[in-house]
Amino acid sequence: MKDIIIAPVVTEKSAVTANDGKTYVFKVAKAANKTQIKQAIESAFNVKVSEVRTLITKSKKKRVGRYTGTTKTYKKAIVTLKDGYAIEI
Repeated sequence: MKDIIIAPVVTEKSAVTANDGKTYVFKVAKAANKTQIKQAIESAFNVKVSEVRTLITKSKKKRVGRYTGTTKTYKKAIVTLKDGYAIEI
């Protein structure tokens, strides 16, 4: 279960999404499905999950000086909790 949740995603867009107090964004393992993500969140944070939406981010081209490269792709899970539950991040 610990291998499924990698880290919370802390960006401006995820902060706007989390304004309702029930929605959180996590970076998760690529092989994990929605059921596994739900079980991992519920056991790790002791909350009840109502909905899990997933997406795989695409890599973006980045330049540092004359060198070009790409960012890593990862799977992102947008988790909505049931009423009365919250996660401290």
